[in-house]
Amino acid sequence: MPTQAPRTPGGIRCGLCAWECTLGEGERGYCGLRLARNGRLVHLAGTPEKGLLHWYRDPLPTNCVADWVCEGHYRRGDHNLAVFYGSCTFNCLFCQNWHYRELSPQESRLISAQELAEVANPRTFCVCFFGGDPSSQMPHALAAGRLLARKGVRICWETNGMMHPKLLDQAVQLSLETGGCIKFDLKAFDENLHIALTSASNRRTLENFRRAAARIPERPQPPLVVASTLLIPGYVDAEEVYRIAQFIAAIDPSIPYTLLAFAPHFMMADLPCTPSSQAREAVEAARAAGLVRIRVGNVFLLDMPPLLALST
Repeated sequence: MPTQAPRTPGGIRCGLCAWECTLGEGERGYCGLRLARNGRLVHLAGTPEKGLLHWYRDPLPTNCVADWVCEGHYRRGDHNLAVFYGSCTFNCLFCQNWHYRELSPQESRLISAQELAEVANPRTFCVCFFGGDPSSQMPHALAAGRLLARKGVRICWETNGMMHPKLLDQAVQLSLETGGCIKFDLKAFDENLHIALTSASNRRTLENFRRAAARIPERPQPPLVVASTLLIPGYVDAEEVYRIAQFIAAIDPSIPYTLLAFAPHFMMADLPCTPSSQAREAVEAARAAGLVRIRVGNVFLLDMPPLLALST
């Protein structure tokens, strides 16, 4: 991925996410899926006709960050349609799903929204669009989501929240109508720390979080908005969690907040797993900030030796 989004004077603007790339002839956007060619914006993937992704059936209950507040937890025998998008709008040093970088729109089989929706069967309780991130392929995800909603499937999202606000509104509407949710990965609250860890500002993420949460009164249960944060040793500590939780609590203290244990991956493979002491301090900090629904996910990683974590 590039170190910066293209900003070529007089180029073609892409407004699908917060980067708002401006592409000169032959240039690609930050996500790698948009190209300027002959004065036009060409979509290599991410349209209803072609999505760069792979999918699988994830038996319920699953390891979803919202599992503990979702009806899917009790739907044994059903499954989640897990849709892993092969692109992203962040460049996280700690990426837990860095394998999306191995997918290419030129070398991979692209899947249309129609094809994706057709894989749902009577046991498909919900779909989760994640990755990578769906923010760089929202036209595809929204088209597939609408088709799946007609089949009675709950529509859920796991995202960094970088998409255009109007695309977010459509995603939230689908979740509202179907009983699904939108899960925001809040990586850090401090903007400088966020840029250091992900290469991107978190301004759009926080704005979109507020925007989605404003619709919670339309359907208080099951939760419409869920937040999660990865506890990176030495970077995302109790103080940072307190600031994130304070931000969430000021909007709605009942928003579920999942704290996730870190495992060494990608460019941060030299770090240890999250110690249990850090997780306890983070929970206490989130509670002190005013949140009332807090959970530590993937607890099996806490205190795990790094070499063992890398093999899981």
